[in-house]
Amino acid sequence: MEIRELIVDIVLTLVMVVSTLVLVMRFWQDLIIAVAATLMMLSLGGLFISLGIKILNLEQSIVQRERTMRVNMEELGRTMTARYDNTISHIEEIVSDLSRRMYR
Repeated sequence: MEIRELIVDIVLTLVMVVSTLVLVMRFWQDLIIAVAATLMMLSLGGLFISLGIKILNLEQSIVQRERTMRVNMEELGRTMTARYDNTISHIEEIVSDLSRRMYR
């Protein structure tokens, strides 16, 4: 994952933190409350970014599993086709052998 994919989330988190800091400083004018609210918003933004990363990893895992299943299904289809062809040729040999025996 590249940082370019997270730029929007990071910018929105920074806006959320700065707006929280300004809002708290404006209303209560208490530095401790402002810092605590800023840390809370920063952790909330980090949580959103973390969840976004986990969702992207989950999507990549699902795509990889789908690809693996598709390859396995194709291989299974080729194997079943080969077995079917082998069985048909074996049955044709038996039928032709029986036909030759009947005409003797």
